[in-house]
Amino acid sequence: MTQVTIPETLKKKAEEIFFRYPAEKRQSALLPLLFEVQREMGWIRPEAEAWVAETVGVSPVKVREIITFYSMMRAEPVGKYLIQFCQNISCCLRGGENILHHMEKKLGIHVGETTKDGLFTLRVVECLGGCSWAPMMLVNEDQYFVLSVEKIDKIIEGFRSGNPVAPDHPTPLLGNVAGEAVA
Repeated sequence: MTQVTIPETLKKKAEEIFFRYPAEKRQSALLPLLFEVQREMGWIRPEAEAWVAETVGVSPVKVREIITFYSMMRAEPVGKYLIQFCQNISCCLRGGENILHHMEKKLGIHVGETTKDGLFTLRVVECLGGCSWAPMMLVNEDQYFVLSVEKIDKIIEGFRSGNPVAPDHPTPLLGNVAGEAVA
């Protein structure tokens, strides 16, 4: 296994996260710490998994279980923009499948692939919890609701041009796992 240096900023963030939990409940910081590792390093490398397990005081298997259970955890590199498109029933009934096929054509990739320029990775997930605003997707940690072909085109072009379209709503869980103040 290649040795990965854990950035000092991540170690500091870990201490900030641990501060919110009683010492005997340090394991409760596992999920927030994994989000921070991913945010800082882009994805959760095996070496970072080992560091998290040791730092939190759980087995490496427990860390791997969490990473493989949650679709928002990344155990391999992805594009700069990870698109997670909901494929649950509400999104499908509101045209999600057609929109997903359009997105594949627009990006020139299929689900599970990354564009050649490394800009986009496209995945499907089972549910993003926005059934009332279906179809929806996440781009990294930002939610986009009530998608249409036209809206998808604007979103993709915005990211390509470096002028991202503002998300429809901040993701409460992903956007605030470390307890930052919400504006």
